[in-house]
Amino acid sequence: MNTLKIALALPVVGLLAACDAGPDKTEDRNFFDNDHLSTMRAGIWVDPNGCDHWIIDDGVEGYLSQRLDKFGKPVCSGSAPPTVATGDFKQGSTGTFGDPI
Repeated sequence: MNTLKIALALPVVGLLAACDAGPDKTEDRNFFDNDHLSTMRAGIWVDPNGCDHWIIDDGVEGYLSQRLDKFGKPVCSGSAPPTVATGDFKQGSTGTFGDPI
């Protein structure tokens, strides 16, 4: 009976040990301007398949995340041609570093 309990408890302990929260990914870690990502403006980049991705560019770092509907499916709005970014996604740039694009 003890062997069965150990065999059942071991995977649970392994799963709990793997639950490391890690660093906070909601904050911009840039040396020049440390902002929370919720304060930055996102634009939309359309991938080659025509689906939308949220994009933020602060001049040094860039952030990209697929745009999903409430059911977790990709949003393909057709807001721009494929491989084009639209919107004010460079709002976080302070001008410290030039952005060639």
